[in-house]
Amino acid sequence: MSGAAHLHADAVATLTDWVPPSPGQAALAQSYLAFLAARPDACERSCAPGHLTASALVFSHDLSHVALVLHRIVGAWLQPGGHVEASDASLRAAAEREVREELGLAVDLDPSPVHLDCHPITCRGYTHLTRHLDVRFVGRASEGAALVLSDESHRVAWWPVADLPGDVFDEVRELVQSGLVRLSRP
Repeated sequence: MSGAAHLHADAVATLTDWVPPSPGQAALAQSYLAFLAARPDACERSCAPGHLTASALVFSHDLSHVALVLHRIVGAWLQPGGHVEASDASLRAAAEREVREELGLAVDLDPSPVHLDCHPITCRGYTHLTRHLDVRFVGRASEGAALVLSDESHRVAWWPVADLPGDVFDEVRELVQSGLVRLSRP
């Protein structure tokens, strides 16, 4: 099975097995599955109508902070993430790779997504808007983990969960809350 076909199958399995935390997230998961059914290239950046992406919110070991990236293109504080690559073994592996690339951290992410978000964006190389159908994971960094700045970011920083940047997107705030619920389970 080619990398793209393997990722497509992984995305279908991941979203089919996922137990969404709310009716809105369940509806979004069904939309993603319908898109995957219609588009064999749904995990490829070249899929112009939109494509799946993977991201991850990393919490400090004690869950008091989150690692955010001041994204060079978007100009906002976000969780690390991006396009899925054919060499990625799964959506989760793509999110783990993005964390390594953007934060310099090796984090074992929770196996199941925690949140979905579909947003319009003009990808590098595109002249028009497309959609990112983002599959979001969460994980916990090792104690004392230090962040490393990458070429893709203006800044990286640990932000207190209770004091996120004032202009952070609402979907990032929602992701923080969903992640806290997921990682606080015994």
